Amino acid sequence: MRVFVAFVVVTTIWSGAVAQTVNFDTLKAGAPPLGWIAAKTGWGEAKWTIERDDTAPSKPNVLKQSGRAAYPVCLKDDTSLQDGFVEVQFKTISGEEDQAGGLVWRAQDVDNYYVARANALENNVSVYHTVKGRRTEKKSVEVKVSARQWHRLRVDFQAGRFSVTFDGRQALEWDDLTFKDAGKVGVWTKADSVTLFDDFSYGTK
Repeated sequence: MRVFVAFVVVTTIWSGAVAQTVNFDTLKAGAPPLGWIAAKTGWGEAKWTIERDDTAPSKPNVLKQSGRAAYPVCLKDDTSLQDGFVEVQFKTISGEEDQAGGLVWRAQDVDNYYVARANALENNVSVYHTVKGRRTEKKSVEVKVSARQWHRLRVDFQAGRFSVTFDGRQALEWDDLTFKDAGKVGVWTKADSVTLFDDFSYGTK
């Protein structure tokens, strides 16, 4: 009997809640992430790969986006969450137009989803919805986002109420009912952002 492990998934259960964490450490370096929809919204070509990085919060591997597209998006293929949370650690490496790291939730496909992102060039955290490939900003707050440093971004979502946390502090809240149904969760960047992701967590509450 052969058992193939694509990536490490840690499942935590408490008080009826279920959470899973993907750390990318057993995926093949240099290859696209197995079990994910590595794509983009809009123009351009995204490049999602597993890479080794000595600074990773959980060594040795990270998920890296190094292409150039309107909105590179990478969705965990087997997820379907209506209410719950999604969280990730990210580090922006470079980008002249943008240096962004983001989280996606309730994604119906690569053109329809919610996204919260932090930007190291603009020093802010913002939340959007993307409908039929068109992204619309809904709320934004000024927050210091240091480039080339690891940060933690989290979104808690329940019905039409969303709470975004950056490095352990609440950044903003937002109410919206554009997407009510369960959808996939994932990560996101913008334009020429070169961004690393690690310790991707999601679950119900």
